[in-house]
Amino acid sequence: MRTWSRFKESYLLHSFKNDVIAIVSFFVLVFLIIIALSAPVVAPYNTYDSATIDIMDAEMPPSWMEGGDKRFLLGTDIQGRCLLSTMIYGLRVSFLIGCGAVLLQAFIGILVGLFSGYFGGKIDGFLMRITDIQFSIPYLIVAIFASAIFKLAFGVGRYEELAVPLLIIIIAVSHWPIYARTVRASVLGEKGKEYVEAARVIGLSHWPIMFRHILPNTMTSVLVISTIQVAEAIMSEAALSFLGLGMPITKPSLGSLIRSG
Repeated sequence: MRTWSRFKESYLLHSFKNDVIAIVSFFVLVFLIIIALSAPVVAPYNTYDSATIDIMDAEMPPSWMEGGDKRFLLGTDIQGRCLLSTMIYGLRVSFLIGCGAVLLQAFIGILVGLFSGYFGGKIDGFLMRITDIQFSIPYLIVAIFASAIFKLAFGVGRYEELAVPLLIIIIAVSHWPIYARTVRASVLGEKGKEYVEAARVIGLSHWPIMFRHILPNTMTSVLVISTIQVAEAIMSEAALSFLGLGMPITKPSLGSLIRSG
């Protein structure tokens, strides 16, 4: 109850309630998430069920246009799938990839930044040089390179089956440095404070100090970055799928929909 009372009186909630754009954006996002999560219930057709797909229905216009069919509100794609259903299922896949990639890249980046900032010295130098190298290469190039390697390693058929987890790994590998840099900067600011010195005085080892005391105080910036990185990950998935290196055309996602036109 005390936490809830503090939240109601916080500057964050006050600012949010007085920002019309933030409120509208929040409700639009919640609506899209609900639609994506309830795809099997909301979508008129299951785009993964071949029994509901007829190639004779391919490339139909929206139902309100001449030649349209009332069964398909937004028309059909080149495979005869209902476009509305495909968009809903595609939104679900893109949200899954976006959130999964952010969780993985945050995990990698937090560990690198925490170790680098806390131990310093050669460990810091080594980890930050790796981060600098990663930063110097455009993320899309890294993602394309990793995607091509996975396709060669697993084969096209196997890659299509494992497309979602592989894309999560690919996008995470190309985006983790921003977390590493941010967490390192926060750790450098925290490790010299009195509560850390007190923890050392009472005999705590490195691990409790790092994970129980310092890490929670770096999470504010991590949460802020994550809200941006989810959108970035979804855009990366769309770009890779558009280039033919992401989700296969048989599995709907926002990127594969753009690719198929």
